[in-house]
Amino acid sequence: MALSLPDQPTASLSELSTGSAPSDPNNDLRPTNAELAAHVLAGLTRQPRALSSMYFYDAVGSELFQQIMALPEYYPTRTEFALLTRHRAAIAAALTSADGQPLHLLELGAGDGLKTKILLRELLAAGTDFAYAPVDISPTALEGLATSLRAELPALRVEPLVAEYTAALAGLRGQPGRKAVLFLGSNIGNFLPEARQQFLAALAAQLGPDDRLLVGFDLRKDPRQIRAAYDDAQGVTAAFNLNLLTRLNRELQADFDLAAWEHFADYDPLTGAMRSFLVSRQAQHVRIGALERTFTFEAWEAIHTENSYKFTLPQIEALAADAGLRVLTAFQDEQQWFADVLLAPLR
Repeated sequence: MALSLPDQPTASLSELSTGSAPSDPNNDLRPTNAELAAHVLAGLTRQPRALSSMYFYDAVGSELFQQIMALPEYYPTRTEFALLTRHRAAIAAALTSADGQPLHLLELGAGDGLKTKILLRELLAAGTDFAYAPVDISPTALEGLATSLRAELPALRVEPLVAEYTAALAGLRGQPGRKAVLFLGSNIGNFLPEARQQFLAALAAQLGPDDRLLVGFDLRKDPRQIRAAYDDAQGVTAAFNLNLLTRLNRELQADFDLAAWEHFADYDPLTGAMRSFLVSRQAQHVRIGALERTFTFEAWEAIHTENSYKFTLPQIEALAADAGLRVLTAFQDEQQWFADVLLAPLR
């Protein structure tokens, strides 16, 4: 429930994974607001209208997402945590080169590192010669994670990389040893199909024959269970989505009336697409001061805010092959709700 709607082809992995809009250095807005403003202008002038869920994560949004992860309906986080705990020894061994070469472990979108620490502890316990490089474009986020890791795992070599994903991978390409790239969570499901294929192919192009890639995939299951995870009975997910409008009001001087909007989520078992929307409950005009624009919404018009695709194992194998990758192992939880899939280049 993090990365969403990257629907414009781009040359870089970070742009593919976030759908971010470039900021204009001549804009009077602060850089982060300039990026947000550019994204909102593009998203609300297109049809159908769409905004990326990456902008859900201001301070309030991040707190709400922490609450979501603790909800009984929201299975992905705890399921993958249990999966990694169950298979930690096998996964650590699969990431490590059989001949004992140094391991460069990169993680794209590490977050708070909660799940990754399971693997890091296992690698340390096995005496693996490795360094861990969380990759992000935010120095603040990386420093927070590095500080936490150094306190909890003092023996760990942490080498945070403030970089765009492609640059981080390319920078390690000539180093000796094996690279293992982690893309955990269900973030791969937030890509639209074309962008997903571009992302995986771009990753594969940066990997050498002995390198590995571990990607988290949320698997298809009872449609009701999937839908409930994105539309909980307590309304926390609705508040999380509506908080985007509060952020636009605060940062872009908009005048969204939250009472005139509602969150709607639905799952399509034919395509595996879990989609979320903000729906206008009435005909209305919304002024966004930072854009000096007024937008007109019809009654029940929707703004698409998130995709979260669910997969089958044969579908994952086909996706991998089309991107120049092959499936080595699909590690699953006991209920077979989630898979962390180990991939290697076809070449």
